[in-house]
Amino acid sequence: MNLLIYIVSLPLIYFIAILPFRLLYVFSDVLSFVLYRIIGYRKKVVRDNLIRTGFGENETQRLAIEKAVYKHFCDLYLETFKSLVLSKRQIQRRFVVKNSSLLQNYALQGKSVIMMCGHYASYEWLLSMGYYSDHTAYGIYAPLANRYFDKLVIRARRRYGAYLIPRRETVKTIKHHAENNHLGLYGFASDQSPQVRKKTYFRSFFGTEVPVFTGAERIAKEHDIPVLMAKVRRVKRGFYETEITVLANEPRKTAENHITDKFTEELESLIKEDPRYYLWTHNRFKRMRTKSA
Repeated sequence: MNLLIYIVSLPLIYFIAILPFRLLYVFSDVLSFVLYRIIGYRKKVVRDNLIRTGFGENETQRLAIEKAVYKHFCDLYLETFKSLVLSKRQIQRRFVVKNSSLLQNYALQGKSVIMMCGHYASYEWLLSMGYYSDHTAYGIYAPLANRYFDKLVIRARRRYGAYLIPRRETVKTIKHHAENNHLGLYGFASDQSPQVRKKTYFRSFFGTEVPVFTGAERIAKEHDIPVLMAKVRRVKRGFYETEITVLANEPRKTAENHITDKFTEELESLIKEDPRYYLWTHNRFKRMRTKSA
């Protein structure tokens, strides 16, 4: 069944991929209307998230943000399909890294880097970071259930000279690279909602105590890998700029959870700049700490 779904879907995926951007966004507008107005895809999650975080001074403003969230959501995933055909020149024109020399400086020092990011603006095109330094770029990801689509995603990322590391293999892969002096740029989308366990770290996110991933910080401290953050901002439709900031040059010297806290605070500030471009379809608050916890 998975193979059949893949075979049926592949022509449509490539048809979307080869569309000129102007037509791609016409299709995106239609898809956004269908998801938001007709299907109501995850509308309750998006609405609850926006209400909880306090975006929109009144209902009219909140609904305007809500509609824009769906429009960007559709843009984002159709732009991901474009990754199958975009050249290096095209992606660098549309996804600009403002201070890429920072990356190359670490490479010249023989240091790998960990790059934390949130699901904001065009996090999908972040793997093109590998174009900007001598590091080999890696993205930490959860493999798709359909292995055929999983291979397609991997192939798309390889166009950027980037590789994907399955989440469960992250620790051993980075350890192996460190032991062999391999220069890696490791991308961690660190704003997801982890399972709650005995030692799970909770902290405030827009005023609500939620569990947060600390994996990037723990790996950074184990191997003393500098930790950066990619702040991606949308310039206009189909165009993005990324600013790289330093969260920790020497992770082992930082207090416990300092890097994770700093990342979360920076992400909040970025979202507050323009909440329309965050992935509000993801329920960041589904495992929030209750008063009895």
